[in-house]
Amino acid sequence: MTDRKDELSANLAKVEERIAAACAAAGRAREEVTLIVVTKTYPASDVRTLAELGVRHVAENRDQDAAPKAAASADLPLTWHFVGQLQTNKVRSVVGYADLVQSVDRDRLVTALSKEAVRAGRELGCLLQVALDAGADGRGERGGVAPGGIAELADLVAGAPGLRLDGLMTVAPLSGEYAGRQRAAFERLMDLSTDLRRAHPAANMVSAGMSADLEQAVAAGATHVRVGSAVLGVRPRLG
Repeated sequence: MTDRKDELSANLAKVEERIAAACAAAGRAREEVTLIVVTKTYPASDVRTLAELGVRHVAENRDQDAAPKAAASADLPLTWHFVGQLQTNKVRSVVGYADLVQSVDRDRLVTALSKEAVRAGRELGCLLQVALDAGADGRGERGGVAPGGIAELADLVAGAPGLRLDGLMTVAPLSGEYAGRQRAAFERLMDLSTDLRRAHPAANMVSAGMSADLEQAVAAGATHVRVGSAVLGVRPRLG
């Protein structure tokens, strides 16, 4: 375990250097950017080690992995983010441990999250996942709401009992006009965030950027970056 802790510590230090350098290059204070470590496919023991190393925000994208990991880490001072596509039949479980759901992208999901948050007596933070590659059906390859649907969905979240509208999230598209243009994609998300904050001033969180493109996200103005492999290493996908 000591070897693993040393490995994670070294990786975290490298990521911290990258974020700090990106902030300096953008003329931003380091405190403006929060690191979220995405622990998918890695065990609860890694989550515990990350907490020992000072990590306070962790994320998962599959409920079947996240639920037992969160339960095993319930004593730790962590904020849990759910970042994957969320089916309504998993909502009750996710609301049990997640502090924020970053992948809110449709009316039906808002209704289900609100119902379960009220039932659990919790306030759940919500980010709207924006699909910058949205097709004619208004959906992206990896989920998300089209830019034109943000305002209506934001109003729905803001008015839903048990939910708190915190901001926007995106994943750099693999197709469409922003494919291979991460900086442009993240700048577009910032423009959409500015529009959102005119109606919802407190919804100022912007989650963008991962291991490969966190610098572009910081340069564009992201408040949160989601980093997995750069911290935990590359591991074969389970199942």
